[in-house]
Amino acid sequence: MLSRWRLRGYDAVAVPVCRAFTMKTTTLGKTGTAITRLGFGCMGMSDFYGPADNETSIRVLHAVIDAGVNFLDTADMYGCGANEKLVGPVVKTRRDEIVLATKFGNVRGPDGKLLGVNGKPDYVRKCCDASLQRLGLDVIDLYYQHRVDPDTPIEETVGAMAELVAAGKVRHLGLSEAAPATIRRAYKVHPIAALQTEYSLWTRDPEGELLDTCSELGVTFVAYSPLGRGMLTGQIRSIDDLSPDDWRRNHPRFQGENFQRNLERIGKLLELAKQLKCTAGQLALAWLLGQGEDIVPIPGTRSLGRLQENLGALDVKLSDADLARIDAIMPSDVAAGTRYPQAAMEYVNG
Repeated sequence: MLSRWRLRGYDAVAVPVCRAFTMKTTTLGKTGTAITRLGFGCMGMSDFYGPADNETSIRVLHAVIDAGVNFLDTADMYGCGANEKLVGPVVKTRRDEIVLATKFGNVRGPDGKLLGVNGKPDYVRKCCDASLQRLGLDVIDLYYQHRVDPDTPIEETVGAMAELVAAGKVRHLGLSEAAPATIRRAYKVHPIAALQTEYSLWTRDPEGELLDTCSELGVTFVAYSPLGRGMLTGQIRSIDDLSPDDWRRNHPRFQGENFQRNLERIGKLLELAKQLKCTAGQLALAWLLGQGEDIVPIPGTRSLGRLQENLGALDVKLSDADLARIDAIMPSDVAAGTRYPQAAMEYVNG
């Protein structure tokens, strides 16, 4: 079916749209704020995944909102601020329709090199003001610490974040890649609305204590890279499918023997998806959505067609038998290779 989506600031374009899906919402932590069960990650529009086109990205962002998705995710480090500059004007024109999350903490140099993590109070305040300026907004709905600073007590960092809430610059607080003990310490300073951590069929590390801690405290779990950085869609069949400057070429799971082993396993997922009359990407997202009402995947894309596909996952129903077959294909330790290069893994607060 074709539907004409009015993309504000652009001519209307005809794109295929899935109208079968049912948009559902959940509550962001204990805030009372409703967010859609499927959010949208904006990172790849500006960084890491090869060249992008801002005009196309803006079209996709408007299409995301037109489809009813209200939860957008960005960060100050994506494109060294470029992603916030891209997303901000779109959000500003449709402010009442959006719950916007951004992050601070990962420090990058002018050349994009990661220089470390900073959670010092002065840095927190400085980053918030800079993000608000780039976004062109008065308030950030959800402000995350992107990575936990091992040299700054979490109480000091969250204390500074809480000051931003009191000042009216931020509405709610979140953490990313934080361990259960860290979350509990942070929560004693100020309620934490969301934890963002990688979670997918090939990254099941959160299962157990981390998910249990979030459930106990009423913290929404936001699953980033829910499609395994594209691998779980089955569309990446060779490393040459990635552009020469694509960050995934440096990723252990996309290299050498690891890549081949992962490719073989995902081939089995593709076969199951075909039997269930959905795509592998839809299967991966539906599986995540089925792990709990408080789990919100945030797939990203630069393609209107891929957006339509991802939205279709909302109406993929998986039986207990289906889930058992998925577990047999993708057990918790299935992925070959670590989920980040070693240097980046050092910043994961496991």
